[in-house]
Amino acid sequence: MTDLLLGFGTMMTLIIAIGAQNAFVLRQGLRREAVAKVVAVCAISDAILVAVGVAGFGAIVEAFPAAITVAAVVGGLFLLGYGFLAARRAVTPSALDAGTATSSRPVLTALALTWLNPHVYLDTLLLLGSIAAGRWLFGVGAVTASITWFVALGFGARLLSPLFAKPRAWRVLDGLIAAVMITLGVTLIAGS
Repeated sequence: MTDLLLGFGTMMTLIIAIGAQNAFVLRQGLRREAVAKVVAVCAISDAILVAVGVAGFGAIVEAFPAAITVAAVVGGLFLLGYGFLAARRAVTPSALDAGTATSSRPVLTALALTWLNPHVYLDTLLLLGSIAAGRWLFGVGAVTASITWFVALGFGARLLSPLFAKPRAWRVLDGLIAAVMITLGVTLIAGS
C-alpha cells in the first residue's frame, strides 16, 4: 500500500505543474469540447509511459540522448506554433469562434502535446521509472494520480464557466496559454 500511495503522490507533484498539456485540457474543459476524448488520450498516454518507465525502459532513453534532443526541437516548434495560435485568439476576437474545428483536432493536439513533449519522457520514463524500479504498485499509484488529475481538470473546468462567460476572460486565458507555450517552446529549443 505504501508503494501505491508513494506513486500517487509522486505523480501528482509532477503532473500538477502548469504546462502545455494541462493548459490544453483546461481550455477544452472550459469549452466543453471533446473533453472525454482529450482526458482519455492524456490518461492513456501517461499510463503507457508510466508502465514503460516502471518496466525499466528509461535506460534506453538514457542510451540515446539524441532522441530527447530531437523531441525537444520538434516539441519546441510545435509549442511555439500552438502558442502563436493562442496569441492570435487573444488578440483577434473573431479567432475565438470554434468555427471549422473538427472533432479530431482536439485529439490530435492532445496527442502532440503529450508525445512531442520531452519533459514527459524525463518525468515518466527516467524519474518515475528510476524511483519505481520495477515496483508495479508504485506505477499503479502514478497512473491513478494521472487519471484523477486529468478527469478533475477536464471535467472540473466547467465549474469555472461563470468566470469565462465573457469573451474578455477567454482572451486573458488565451494570452496566458500563449505565454506558457511560447516560453516552453523557446526553453526547449534553447536547451537542446
